[in-house]
Amino acid sequence: MQADNKNIITGKAFVVGDDVDTDQIIPAEFLSYNPADPEERKYFGMYAMSGVPTAQSGLPQGSTPFVVKGEFRSEFAVMIGGRNFGCGSSREHAPLAISEAGCRVVIAESYARIFYRNSINGGYLVPLETTARLVEEISTGDEVRVDLDAGTLTNTTGGKSYTPQPLGDVGDIIRAGGVFEYARQSGML
Repeated sequence: MQADNKNIITGKAFVVGDDVDTDQIIPAEFLSYNPADPEERKYFGMYAMSGVPTAQSGLPQGSTPFVVKGEFRSEFAVMIGGRNFGCGSSREHAPLAISEAGCRVVIAESYARIFYRNSINGGYLVPLETTARLVEEISTGDEVRVDLDAGTLTNTTGGKSYTPQPLGDVGDIIRAGGVFEYARQSGML
């Protein structure tokens, strides 16, 4: 992953389908690690997306793992999802795991609201929504560029650009690094 600046994310895309749930994002067996301990926190990255079935919904990621076995970081900077991404339980470990693996943004057609808010409130990920069915237009391994300031996603491999929905009011929370940092910077704490 190459980051040109804080608001431009470039790198490879990892594509998953619809209804990716929090048990697939970080299986319950890995929730015994302590996210407050830096030596244990990295294991959330190691096991991120390890519950997603290979070739889910016939999508092109096939048997490509999000994180290579034995590694803590992923080669994928951007995750592309379908509908209802992050459904299931309310565990905030799910966006934490994706973030710990090195992914900074998820772009999906829709989110389970609790996953969406956990991503923002914890300052883990930028969750962008799109009306385009990107899982049918972008393939795992495609090079992409997300410009948060311009509000664009460009598939540099395929040469096509998309316009995700604006972040709106949550953009300030994301830029601050999460809801608690936003409250500090705003004088609420």
